[in-house]
Amino acid sequence: MLAIENLTKSYNRGALALKDISFCIEPHTFTAILGPSGAGKTTLLRCILQLVKLDGGRVWFQGQDLTNCSAKDLRNSRTQIATVAQQFNLVRRRSALENCLGGRLQELPLWRCFLGVFPISLLNEAMAALERVQLLDVAFQRADRLSGGQQQRVAIARALTQRARLILADEPIASLDPETAHIVLGLLRSLCTQEGLTIVCNLHQVELAKQYSDRILGIQAGELVLDMPTHQLSSSDINRIYRS
Repeated sequence: MLAIENLTKSYNRGALALKDISFCIEPHTFTAILGPSGAGKTTLLRCILQLVKLDGGRVWFQGQDLTNCSAKDLRNSRTQIATVAQQFNLVRRRSALENCLGGRLQELPLWRCFLGVFPISLLNEAMAALERVQLLDVAFQRADRLSGGQQQRVAIARALTQRARLILADEPIASLDPETAHIVLGLLRSLCTQEGLTIVCNLHQVELAKQYSDRILGIQAGELVLDMPTHQLSSSDINRIYRS
């Protein structure tokens, strides 16, 4: 589904943020990316989405070279890639339902977006997505009235409404308590196994990565230092990722 080839990105007068990174992601898998703060995990996700210009390498998504395609093809590919961020990225004054609909606004005429008149079929999809994340009862509540865990589940429901095939999650549980973190990661895991979505998730918590992921990628100082099935991860492997 996703292939990264020799990806390199530099900031701040040539300082390398990512150094010659290559890996492939198979469909319907949950991949956890581990690494210390500043290792380059967030930059990697931004490079996959082509939100920053690469210094070298290529990003392939479902056979489409995102680094050398037209703006139209890039937009089309992005519709199948959803992001779940640490700070939720919801429109705080909009309801949970309206935030879910935001994943499909690019398909609608401008007048519908402006007047808030949405097709019944799309409203039904958004409501079904909220039901899937067990938030149907708060569909009409403003996002800023919801708890952190509820807001993160709304972000996941938005990805479902978007019909995304790949979810890039950047520290999605960093602002959540331990119990809620398990709920969110368990939901992402179930979307992978039951709905066939592909998950790539930046995490700091090694034990949670071991519990929920199929595969571990380890990044240290912008370099890929580890790539293995989760069940093979050892203490020495963890030390390779987090060595000073």
